[in-house]
Amino acid sequence: MPTSGSTSATYQIVNGRIVTPTQIIDNGVVQVENGLIRYAGTAAEAPAFPSSVDGTAQQTDHIEKDSGTSTPDVITYDAAGGLVIPGFIDIHVHGGMGQDFMDSNPEVLDTITNFHASQGTTAILATTMTAPHDDIDRVLEQVHAYVQANQMPGAQVEGVHLEGPFISPKWPGAQNPGHIVLPNVEWLEQWHAAYPGLIKQLTLAPEREGALELIRWLREHQITAAAGHTDATYEQIMDAVDAGLNHAVHTFNAMTPLHHRKPGVAGAVMGTPAIHAEIIADGIHVHPAAVALLAQLKQNHNLILITDAMSAAGLGDGDYMLGDQPVKVINGVATLPEDSGTLAGSRLTMIEGFRFLIEQAGLSVLRASEAASGNPARQLGIYDQTGSLEAGKRADILMLDEQMNLQHIFIKGREFKGQ
Repeated sequence: MPTSGSTSATYQIVNGRIVTPTQIIDNGVVQVENGLIRYAGTAAEAPAFPSSVDGTAQQTDHIEKDSGTSTPDVITYDAAGGLVIPGFIDIHVHGGMGQDFMDSNPEVLDTITNFHASQGTTAILATTMTAPHDDIDRVLEQVHAYVQANQMPGAQVEGVHLEGPFISPKWPGAQNPGHIVLPNVEWLEQWHAAYPGLIKQLTLAPEREGALELIRWLREHQITAAAGHTDATYEQIMDAVDAGLNHAVHTFNAMTPLHHRKPGVAGAVMGTPAIHAEIIADGIHVHPAAVALLAQLKQNHNLILITDAMSAAGLGDGDYMLGDQPVKVINGVATLPEDSGTLAGSRLTMIEGFRFLIEQAGLSVLRASEAASGNPARQLGIYDQTGSLEAGKRADILMLDEQMNLQHIFIKGREFKGQ
């Protein structure tokens, strides 16, 4: 099993381009103690801190205090002019390395979260599929136990995203239409009572009978109410916003498109600041120009990068499963086998999506980092804990080289050594 590497509780990163919420600091420093960021800023203003003599990523000798006791071992990492950014937070991801969250057990969860951690994801929502009640309940039970055990070696599972089963049969995408049901508040009440605080997001079709009631219940319980796999009109989405809808999953995919006389779901999402918009930035699900357009409209902490990755992530072409749906991956594109036009999740990783936002969609590093880290943290209500490089937050940190390749990954202060 992969482990989270260094046992040092105290280290610093030097010579980096530090990406803060408001600026990039050249020749910056990040200092970490006991899993938390102590300082992130300029080298000139950095407080005194134990460091290695030669500035390389090596362990120092013990430094003796006046009392004769020794400090913990200290490591200094030289970023060599590369970016230092907050760890990625993926709120919509189904699996990876051949495993699916619908099959959750400790081994499956370790496999998925370790893989995505190796790609820079430091926090994650286990995302389910449209499935029968009992199947979803089993996933919730397994993930709840995993989180409660608090022994997660890779990306930290912050909760569950229920994608369905309350979606539109007209826009099932790769979801199994046989499992689609009308919105049911009683199911959510049962799950919330059994697994308090575990469900962080629910995707539904707001036009379906009972949806507005469920949206109100979700927002009363601080759960993100997301539009997705929906045949709603613009007007129905706006009614849902009034009820508390505040999110849209994989924008432009599996929703009524923008038309100048019928703005549809896409138009409502683009034009409504209260709706946070997910985007799959892989060049397959959405054209780079459409990604750039959405980013132009979502500049108030409301653009969120996701992968929607399924079990094929990290692997090659072949036959896979997405929930109970067979999927074929050809030339890196995942589709339902009987209909090659229906996309079935992705093989995207967050580091690839981050680079795509910058290199293909033209976003600044600051905007891309915000979409990949700060904004999902805000939507999850954990921005006070993670999502940016600021003193007092947990040390979820990525070091990239000048080509934006991952060099070091830190999760809750500990270096993740990969698989």
